[in-house]
Amino acid sequence: MNVLIMQVALFVAQSFIAVAMLLCTYRMAIGPRAQDRVLALDGLYVCAMLQLLAFGVRTGNTLYFEAALIIGVMGFVATVALAKFLMRGEVIE
Repeated sequence: MNVLIMQVALFVAQSFIAVAMLLCTYRMAIGPRAQDRVLALDGLYVCAMLQLLAFGVRTGNTLYFEAALIIGVMGFVATVALAKFLMRGEVIE
Protein backbone atom coordinates (compact mmCIF):
# COMPACT_ATOMS: atom_id res chain seq x y z
CA MET A 1 0.00 0.00 0.00
CA ASN A 2 2.82 2.39 0.86
CA VAL A 3 4.60 1.82 -2.46
CA LEU A 4 1.36 2.30 -4.36
CA ILE A 5 0.76 5.67 -2.71
CA MET A 6 4.28 6.79 -3.58
CA GLN A 7 3.96 5.66 -7.20
CA VAL A 8 0.64 7.49 -7.59
CA ALA A 9 2.04 10.64 -5.95
CA LEU A 10 5.06 10.59 -8.27
CA PHE A 11 2.84 10.10 -11.30
CA VAL A 12 0.64 13.05 -10.29
CA ALA A 13 3.68 15.22 -9.58
CA GLN A 14 5.26 14.38 -12.93
CA SER A 15 1.99 15.12 -14.69
CA PHE A 16 1.73 18.55 -13.06
CA ILE A 17 5.37 19.29 -13.87
CA ALA A 18 4.77 18.31 -17.50
CA VAL A 19 1.82 20.72 -17.67
CA ALA A 20 4.02 23.45 -16.17
CA MET A 21 6.67 22.72 -18.81
CA LEU A 22 4.08 23.07 -21.56
CA LEU A 23 2.93 26.40 -20.14
CA CYS A 24 6.53 27.65 -19.93
CA THR A 25 7.12 26.60 -23.52
CA TYR A 26 3.99 28.45 -24.59
CA ARG A 27 5.14 31.56 -22.74
CA MET A 28 8.57 31.31 -24.36
CA ALA A 29 7.04 31.17 -27.83
CA ILE A 30 4.35 33.83 -27.32
CA GLY A 31 5.99 36.15 -24.77
CA PRO A 32 5.70 39.75 -25.95
CA ARG A 33 9.02 40.86 -24.44
CA ALA A 34 12.45 39.33 -24.10
CA GLN A 35 12.17 39.47 -20.30
CA ASP A 36 9.09 37.22 -20.47
CA ARG A 37 11.00 34.73 -22.59
CA VAL A 38 13.96 34.67 -20.19
CA LEU A 39 11.63 34.11 -17.23
CA ALA A 40 9.88 31.29 -19.12
CA LEU A 41 13.25 29.70 -19.91
CA ASP A 42 14.15 29.94 -16.23
CA GLY A 43 10.91 28.21 -15.30
CA LEU A 44 11.47 25.58 -17.97
CA TYR A 45 14.88 24.55 -16.71
CA VAL A 46 13.58 24.39 -13.14
CA CYS A 47 10.72 22.16 -14.30
CA ALA A 48 13.15 19.95 -16.24
CA MET A 49 15.31 19.63 -13.15
CA LEU A 50 12.28 18.69 -11.02
CA GLN A 51 11.14 16.19 -13.65
CA LEU A 52 14.53 14.48 -13.54
CA LEU A 53 14.48 14.41 -9.75
CA ALA A 54 11.03 12.84 -9.70
CA PHE A 55 12.12 10.28 -12.29
CA GLY A 56 15.21 9.53 -10.23
CA VAL A 57 13.09 8.91 -7.15
CA ARG A 58 10.80 6.66 -9.17
CA THR A 59 13.61 4.53 -10.64
CA GLY A 60 16.07 4.73 -7.75
CA ASN A 61 18.94 5.59 -10.10
CA THR A 62 21.36 8.24 -8.83
CA LEU A 63 22.43 9.30 -12.33
CA TYR A 64 19.28 11.40 -12.68
CA PHE A 65 20.17 13.38 -9.57
CA GLU A 66 23.56 14.28 -11.03
CA ALA A 67 21.95 15.29 -14.33
CA ALA A 68 19.48 17.49 -12.43
CA LEU A 69 22.38 19.16 -10.63
CA ILE A 70 24.10 19.90 -13.95
CA ILE A 71 20.87 21.31 -15.40
CA GLY A 72 20.46 23.52 -12.34
CA VAL A 73 23.97 24.95 -12.58
CA MET A 74 23.85 25.47 -16.35
CA GLY A 75 20.39 27.01 -16.14
CA PHE A 76 21.55 29.48 -13.50
CA VAL A 77 24.55 30.51 -15.61
CA ALA A 78 22.34 30.89 -18.69
CA THR A 79 19.84 33.04 -16.78
CA VAL A 80 22.59 35.31 -15.47
CA ALA A 81 24.11 35.65 -18.96
CA LEU A 82 20.76 36.44 -20.56
CA ALA A 83 19.92 38.97 -17.85
CA LYS A 84 23.27 40.67 -18.35
CA PHE A 85 22.70 40.71 -22.09
CA LEU A 86 19.27 42.29 -21.67
CA MET A 87 20.62 44.92 -19.26
CA ARG A 88 23.76 45.97 -21.14
CA GLY A 89 23.48 44.53 -24.62
CA GLU A 90 26.66 42.46 -24.28
CA VAL A 91 27.67 39.45 -22.23
CA ILE A 92 31.45 39.75 -22.22
CA GLU A 93 32.92 43.16 -21.48
